[in-house]
Amino acid sequence: MPEITTEWFRVLDLDELPEGRVKTVVAGHKSLALTHHQGQYGALDNRCPHQGGPLGEGSIENGLLRCPWHGWDYCPLTGKPPGELEVDDSLDTFTVEVRTDGVYVGLPVEAPHTRTVSDVMAETMVNWGVTHVFGMVGHSNLGLADALRCQEEQGKLTYVGIRHEGAAAFAASAYAKLTGKPAACLTIAGPGATNLLTGMWDAKVDRAPILALTGQVNSQVLGTGNFQECDLSAAFSGVAAWSQTVLSHSQHAELMTLAVKHALLERNVSHLIFPDEIQVQPAIDVPAATPTGRITPLQIAPPPESLQQAIEKLKPSRRPVIIVGHGARFHMSAITELAELLDAPILTTFKGKGQIPDDHPLGCGVLGRSGTPIASWFMNEADVLLVLGASFSNHTGIYPGKPIIQVDFDPLALGKFHPIEVPIWGEISIVVEQLKSALVGQVNTENVRSEISERWGIWRAEKARRELDDRGQGLNSATIFAAMTRQVSANAVIAVDVGNNTYSFGRYFECQAQSVLMSGYLGSIGFAFPAAMGAWAAAGHERPIVSVSGDGGFGQYLAEFTTAVKYKMNITHILLHNDQLGKISKEQRAGEWDVWQTSLHNPDFSKYAQNCCGFGIRVTQQDELDDAIAQALAYDGPALVEIMSDPELI
Repeated sequence: MPEITTEWFRVLDLDELPEGRVKTVVAGHKSLALTHHQGQYGALDNRCPHQGGPLGEGSIENGLLRCPWHGWDYCPLTGKPPGELEVDDSLDTFTVEVRTDGVYVGLPVEAPHTRTVSDVMAETMVNWGVTHVFGMVGHSNLGLADALRCQEEQGKLTYVGIRHEGAAAFAASAYAKLTGKPAACLTIAGPGATNLLTGMWDAKVDRAPILALTGQVNSQVLGTGNFQECDLSAAFSGVAAWSQTVLSHSQHAELMTLAVKHALLERNVSHLIFPDEIQVQPAIDVPAATPTGRITPLQIAPPPESLQQAIEKLKPSRRPVIIVGHGARFHMSAITELAELLDAPILTTFKGKGQIPDDHPLGCGVLGRSGTPIASWFMNEADVLLVLGASFSNHTGIYPGKPIIQVDFDPLALGKFHPIEVPIWGEISIVVEQLKSALVGQVNTENVRSEISERWGIWRAEKARRELDDRGQGLNSATIFAAMTRQVSANAVIAVDVGNNTYSFGRYFECQAQSVLMSGYLGSIGFAFPAAMGAWAAAGHERPIVSVSGDGGFGQYLAEFTTAVKYKMNITHILLHNDQLGKISKEQRAGEWDVWQTSLHNPDFSKYAQNCCGFGIRVTQQDELDDAIAQALAYDGPALVEIMSDPELI
C-alpha cells in the first residue's frame, strides 16, 4: 500500500471568498492565507517572513497581497515578492483543489509531535502530584500551554482558564490551604505574571504551597526593553521562596523537581520562568522525573527536653486550654482526643474556624476580634495555654501573660512575637500523640463542660436578640448567618472574604464540620470567590462549596462568575450588599475621620448572575432568607444570593 504523503482539508465553501480577497484559514495545525485572485485560489503560508505578520488579515492591492503589519508585498498565487526583492522572502505555497463541495488544500502529512522541554517539565510536575493549573493562555506561554494540554488530554491534569491572573493565584492558594498540596498558575510574561503577585503573597504568608509558571520573552532579547519584558526574577524575589529561569542547557526535569519540592517542604511559593523559545526546544530522549527517593516524611519528633517541659506544665494544670490554628487542620482528630483527656476547652484562631465543631462539648468557637465571648472567657480563665499551629496574629489575641506551650513545624514561628515558656519544634501529630501517651492517668483537671454549655447559652441568647434588630435599611448580620448556619451542609467548604461580612461570619456562623478558607495574614479583599473556585477544583465533586463576601470584595473579581459558569462549578456565593466598604467606613469613624470615598455604585448582582447564565436571587426581607439560600444550594451550578444588608447591624 503506497505511503500517504498529502492530507487534504476542506477550508472554504465555494462562494465564501469573493474575488480579490484574502482570509486566514486553518488546516490541521497549519495557518494559511487563502487568496482569490484572477479567478484562481492560492494557499500561502500565513506568516510573513519579516515580522510574522498574519497575511490573511492583509489585503490584495494592485494585484499584490500586502502584509498588514509593515506593507511587504507578495504575489497572491505564487507567494513571490515583486521586483528586486530577495527570493528568500518567498512564501511557501500549497496545492489548492476546487471540488464540487468546496475548496480544499493539500498539506504534507503532519510529523508526529516532537517532545519538548515543556513536555519534560509538565510530566515531571504531574509526577510530583500537581494535578490542577489555573491560568490564562497567551502568546509567551504557548509552548508550555501545549504541554499542559497534552497532560490534560491524558487525564493527568485539570486546567481552569480564568479571566484575571489574580484570581488564578487566589484559587491556587485556596486549593493548597484546603489540601496541603500545591496547585499551579500559568501566565504570560509581563502583566500576566505581575498580576499573580497578590495571590502569591497570600499563599506565602499563610504557608500554602503553590507553583507559578510564567512565560517570558525570548532569552536573546532579555534586557533590551522588549514588548512585555519584565524582570520577573526581581519581581518575584520577595514572594517566591525559590525562583529560577529555565535555560537552554538547564537540567529541566530537575528544575521542576526542585520547584515542587521547595513548595511542599517550605510550604511556600515556587516560581519557574519560561523564555518563549526554550518552551519548544526539543528534548526527545529526556525522561521526566518522579518524587521517588527525593522527599522525606515530615513526621519529625520534638526534642525530648522540650516535650518533658510541656508534660511538667500540663500535669499540675487545673484549667488547661488548647488553641488551634490553621496549621493544625490536618490533625484535629488526635487533638480532640488530647482535649478530652485533659478536659480542655478548644479555642480556634479565625483561620482555624470550624476545625472543632461548635456543638462539641469542648468547642468554644473563635478567639479574638472575629470571635465569640465563649472563647475569650476560657482563655482568660486558663492556667496554661497549649497552642498548636497558630501564628499569634494580633487579630487572634492570644494573651501573652499566660503560661504558653507552643508547637509548630517551623522553628522560626516559635516565640515569634514574644517569649513563651515552652517552645516545641515538631510535627503537631507526633507531639500530640506523645503528650497523650505521657499524660494518661497523670492529670487532675476541672470538668468545664457544663460551664462551656452555659456560656454558649448566654451567647446564643444574645445572638437571638440581635436577630430582632431592624432599622429598615437592610437585614442584620446575625439574621443572615443564622440562616446560613441552618442551611449550609455540615461538610461544606466555605471561602470568606474580608470586611464586616467576615467579622460577622466569625461571630455568628456556627460550624459543624465545615472547612473555612480565608486570606489570613494578607487579608486581601476579593479572595472569597476565586478561593471557592480553587476549593471546587479540589473537592467540588465530594463537598458543597460556598463563598461569602461583601459587595466590595465580589466586585474585585466579578468576571470570574463567568468562569464558574463555563466549567459548571457548583458554587453558592452569599453576597452582602450594602453599597459601601462598610469596614473602612467603620474604621474612619473609629479614628474620628470623616467617612470619605467608601460608597459603592453597584449593579443588581442577582441579575448579573442570571445574565452570566447562572442562578441569581435577591433577598430584601428576613423571611425570604432561608428559602433563597436553600434554592441556591440546590442549584447545580454557580449560584448567587444577593442579600440587601444593613452595614451598621454587624
